[in-house]
Amino acid sequence: MGSNIEHRCDVLIIGSGAAGLSLALKLAEHYHVIVLSKSEVSEGSTRYAQGGIAAVFDENDSIESHVKDTLNAGAGLCIEESVRFTASRAKEAMEWLINFGVPFDTEKNDKGETRFHLTREGGHSHRRILHAADATGKAVQLTLIEAVQQHPNIHIFERYNAIDLIKPSRDSVKCQGAYVWNRRLEHVEVIRSRFVALASGGASKVYQYTSNPDVSSGDGVAMAWRAGCSVANMEFNQFHPTCLYHPEARNFLITEALRGEGAILCHANGERFMHKFDEREELAPRDIVARAIDYEMKRIGADCMYLDISHKPADFIVKHFPTIYRKCRSLGIDITRQPIPVVPAAHYTCGGVTTDYNAKTDLDNVYAIGEVAYTGLHGANRMASNSLLECIVFAHSAAEHIISRADILHSEAPIEPWDESQVTNSDEEVVIQHNWHELRLFMWDYVGIVRTTKRLERALRRIELLKQEIHEYYANFKVSNNLLELRNLVTVAELIVRCAMERKESRGLHYTLDYPDMLAEAKPTLLPGRLKQSNQTFKP
Repeated sequence: MGSNIEHRCDVLIIGSGAAGLSLALKLAEHYHVIVLSKSEVSEGSTRYAQGGIAAVFDENDSIESHVKDTLNAGAGLCIEESVRFTASRAKEAMEWLINFGVPFDTEKNDKGETRFHLTREGGHSHRRILHAADATGKAVQLTLIEAVQQHPNIHIFERYNAIDLIKPSRDSVKCQGAYVWNRRLEHVEVIRSRFVALASGGASKVYQYTSNPDVSSGDGVAMAWRAGCSVANMEFNQFHPTCLYHPEARNFLITEALRGEGAILCHANGERFMHKFDEREELAPRDIVARAIDYEMKRIGADCMYLDISHKPADFIVKHFPTIYRKCRSLGIDITRQPIPVVPAAHYTCGGVTTDYNAKTDLDNVYAIGEVAYTGLHGANRMASNSLLECIVFAHSAAEHIISRADILHSEAPIEPWDESQVTNSDEEVVIQHNWHELRLFMWDYVGIVRTTKRLERALRRIELLKQEIHEYYANFKVSNNLLELRNLVTVAELIVRCAMERKESRGLHYTLDYPDMLAEAKPTLLPGRLKQSNQTFKP
């Protein structure tokens, strides 16, 4: 038999990025909280977010303008109420971070008064990005970790994988907690909780090339789907236009803020090309810029394009982009003198588990916040620097809702112990590795920046075969990190392809050669879960 260790808490938070840690801090005065971190607590997508967080602080800017820009970037598919909900709470959310000590950059105005330095990114009509140089995510993550570690009601479980949500019965809308795998001791444990929050991030690891860290394997989406929740808009995978192209830095992101400060995209010979694709040129939304780079690479058979900011003063570049400057110098590229080789890479999952304004899913006591969730904010394309904003805003709304439900008690129904009596240790890890590489490669080739119906059908056939192999493997061998992630990724891959096959148009991040035009009516792609609780994609 497996381990019979059972932990208890009021709220189990699966994920330790900005969403999960913010929720933990908002709840800690009321509840005993466990935060599950698949790796070290400092690891995750938040840490690598460079650009910043969008919020209206400039007197010449407005919430209405932030809303309008987000709706435009989302290619008609954002839910306006969700966009307004988020933008109107942005400043309050940022002030909460500032009070915890997040060191956003400041400057002096004409009167000598200190104010926040705001930068501008693609799709934004104003400077509204608060940032900590070019390492905003790291600053947010480290500040929140320090606060969490000092709170007696928050316990961090590092190097734990969530396996599955636990329910009293298959069709129950209640959750009792989760089975988790202790990576250090290599056995399965149970965490029984009154509430569960999925804050596990996105699923870009399903692609061969990604800007995301290794932990971004779609765990929360896959777990929620297996538990019966609905998901939506999984076809909208954002490919960041500018990932550093270098064999020693496969997933190092080059922030969009470089283009906001005047960097240009060009060929190796310095010839610009963005004017051929959009009048906004380098400041067009990410989907347009990524497709333009992909098109130019394929047109001339190039391995990469180039991003050049060397025309700006060297001290300006080093001051505003110290992380990128140091990283590139370590690889022999001086960005004050040379262009940066860049390629698009899978970056952000715009769809996810459907939720309401309280971040609640189809399961009565399960919440989803951050990249794992579909809130209607991003539509068919996420606008730069709205991602960390969504994490904080919805963590706060989830916390308010959970605090209001103090009468929810632990389910004392028996939980089946994890049974490993019929499984053995695998001596064929190579099988998992092979399936892993096959999945990520055909997703990149068939379900990438440009798609066709035939490519999607080929991908789905391969997914069906892989599902059978992985199910057999999962049933017969002890779990491992690679096996758990592969099981989740193949589920997410199927959801992405099924959503993509339902969309008979090109919109935002979903571009198909078979349906190049955009339909007159914009509709989200909803895959109803087994529970069929959701009759709309976003419930006020």
